[in-house]
Amino acid sequence: MALQDNKYKSLVDLATSQGVANLQVREQDGVLYIDGIAPSTSVKDAIWDHYETLNPEFRDADLIMNLSLAEGAEEIYTVKSGDNLSKIAKKYPGLSWKDIYEANTDLIKNPDLIHPGWQLKIPRK
Repeated sequence: MALQDNKYKSLVDLATSQGVANLQVREQDGVLYIDGIAPSTSVKDAIWDHYETLNPEFRDADLIMNLSLAEGAEEIYTVKSGDNLSKIAKKYPGLSWKDIYEANTDLIKNPDLIHPGWQLKIPRK
């Protein structure tokens, strides 16, 4: 319970306060598992952003978080500096860079050129 009650308490509190449904938090063998259904992409992103402040280089390997989106919620990803379609696709298991490109051909003319601030639709698989 040390991870849940100490290191990641603010993360669990954020998920609770933001309305993550079916929130399940359990600790086993020094790893904290957080599962739930986020009501929107912005909530999901806020939780991941908060995690990044707690573990900036993602080196601790003591948290596994599986947040899915609520039925009907559209997933949007805001491009950050240094992103490319392959890097973004790695955040979404089962998706390739091409899936993201094809869902955003109205915005992306060249898949090698995306710009920070663009809002990309993330297709569901």
